[in-house]
Amino acid sequence: MERFATVPDQPEAKRLLTAALDDGPAHAYLFHGPAGVGKRAAAFAFAGVLLGDDRRVVERTHPDLYILEALGEFVRIDDVRALHHDLHMRPYESDRRVYLVLDAHRLNDDAADALLKDLEEPPAYATIVLVADELGSLPETILSRCQLVPFGRLSESAVRTWVADHAPGLTESQTTALARVAGGRLDRAARLLDPAAEERRAALIEAARGPYLDPEFEPADAAEAILAGAAQRGAAAKDREQELLEGRDLPAREAEQRIRRAQRGAEREELLASLEELAAWYRDLVVVAAGADGAVQHADRIDDLRADAARGLGEGPERAAELCREAWRAAEEFNVNPSLALEALFVRCRRVLGG
Repeated sequence: MERFATVPDQPEAKRLLTAALDDGPAHAYLFHGPAGVGKRAAAFAFAGVLLGDDRRVVERTHPDLYILEALGEFVRIDDVRALHHDLHMRPYESDRRVYLVLDAHRLNDDAADALLKDLEEPPAYATIVLVADELGSLPETILSRCQLVPFGRLSESAVRTWVADHAPGLTESQTTALARVAGGRLDRAARLLDPAAEERRAALIEAARGPYLDPEFEPADAAEAILAGAAQRGAAAKDREQELLEGRDLPAREAEQRIRRAQRGAEREELLASLEELAAWYRDLVVVAAGADGAVQHADRIDDLRADAARGLGEGPERAAELCREAWRAAEEFNVNPSLALEALFVRCRRVLGG
């Protein structure tokens, strides 16, 4: 059986990890790339091979597996100190111990400094695997002490296969549309298969079309529709996290931080995904106007796209797509006010689309 059968695509990452297993693992690795592309699955699969027990690694019950995750907004120094204490304990069953540091991009400065000491002089039996959604927040000193394993966005065919497996009742055009809108990320594909996703997506597309279709279009109303979808996703994530924590012996403060982080993270991810889909809608108008219907992301809304493109919107859709991408970059990099940012975006879209 293939060692990384649970990880779709990612040929370069699989090549590097297979070579590491064949030649003998290094002391530290850093799996990096966008969320939802298989980094965590690969980390657990890698640990499963190193410890010789895939099942207990996936179940998180292997005595030689140590998992560190963020509680609240950051990975804290106290948690890294606890890992340091465990790091100098001999293996229980295997000939090594594996340490998975998930959410490594959330290490605060003190925690990163503390972890650096363990990366510099780890015991010979320890393999430390960091998993990060981005590298920019990690100091160069940590990057230089890890073997980097890059993960990219998945191919459309891989996401389409995943969607078809998880929602076999969808039509071909619906499967294609969801795979393309997911943008190479399985977490977003899963989000789009949520029972409430169809309603959220319909509201988003209505907001995208409003600037050039609705004479009475109100930017504030469009912004509110998207924020409502983000709030819905946040509430669902909060409920899921509360269920996961039931029965677990966690201090009340830590449980509250985890729940708050899950809610905020889901809201932020929904906002970023919505901005990407808005940009994709306007890009699809450009594509359809150029006669390349087969390349649209919203394949299930091709009739609407054709009708809208026939209105002769000129360069408006291209400019609107760029405005959405600028808004995405601002939301991704800075602590912007979502309501004000979205309302300003729709004011600009209205202007460039001839409203």
